[in-house]
Amino acid sequence: MTDTTKEPLLKVEHLSKEFPAESGMIAGRFSKRVVSAVKDISFEIYPGETFGLVGESGCGKSTTGRSIMRLTNPTAGHVYFEGKDVAQMNSKELKAMRREMQFVFQDPQASLNPRMTIGEIVSEPMVIHGIGTKEERIERVRELLDVVGLNPEHINRYPHEFSGGQRQRIGIARAFALRPKLIICDEPVSALDVSIQAQVLNLLKDLQDHFGTAYLFIAHDLSVVQHISDRVAVMYLGKIVEISDWKTLYTEPHHPYTQSLLSAVPVPDPDVQKTRKRIILPGDPPSPIDPPSGCRFHTRCPIAQAVCSEEQPELREVAPGHFCACHCAAVNPIKETSIEL
Repeated sequence: MTDTTKEPLLKVEHLSKEFPAESGMIAGRFSKRVVSAVKDISFEIYPGETFGLVGESGCGKSTTGRSIMRLTNPTAGHVYFEGKDVAQMNSKELKAMRREMQFVFQDPQASLNPRMTIGEIVSEPMVIHGIGTKEERIERVRELLDVVGLNPEHINRYPHEFSGGQRQRIGIARAFALRPKLIICDEPVSALDVSIQAQVLNLLKDLQDHFGTAYLFIAHDLSVVQHISDRVAVMYLGKIVEISDWKTLYTEPHHPYTQSLLSAVPVPDPDVQKTRKRIILPGDPPSPIDPPSGCRFHTRCPIAQAVCSEEQPELREVAPGHFCACHCAAVNPIKETSIEL
């Protein structure tokens, strides 16, 4: 359980990120259009915690992670890491911050330089930050390869000589090279086979127990997030719609979008699975260039009211530590009468 009596390691306040889109004539006037990828989101991550961020493709999860790391500059809002605003840091301060905050990318093949050996890849962060002598770095790389389950004798091999799961282990070893306090994991297992996913998730959990590292774990698969997260935030079209500890979120979802996502997660008990009713949402997610007024989910919500299209719901506390942005927030708000079979 997360100890919220401590100071948060990472604090995100009203973060927004927009990207320029095609400009054109609208109603006879020239207009610049933007993609609102992330809109006014806030959350906190505490030391040693795993904070899951879930939602369907295109909802802004990866943009959130990249904005936190300043791989892309936020349009508005603040990101405080250990009390310091990342958005206001100069290049020297940013370099020092990145020693404490690292990134594991989604595609292990694209994130590893094919012309570098794995020894050079894993030691590169230590070279950039001037840590140790060459011999000490080599020894540290061997230790890291052993910790992530790779043969230290393969230090001079290249990424193409490894499988997808092994390449992701190399990426994880690189992320832990500086022993950071926070690692942003951007869908680190989505490109892997299911059996390999479990191995990588167990590895991340073991490394967290050993080093005390906090994770921002980004994923679109709720069943993956369940096994690793302490708390979970659900995103829809650039907005966070619900935040809770994972157990409460899975047993007592208060937002209809969360409930619909959970209805798609299979249950291993066949007797229970055949009695469950799948909630199929109508239509497709709206375009982030022109999001709906009011609640962004109201165009697909089976229980939407008139107020939902007029007023944007606030992310409010509906139970201790449980936050939801919905005018109709309740435990499992979509009743069977609202489900189209």
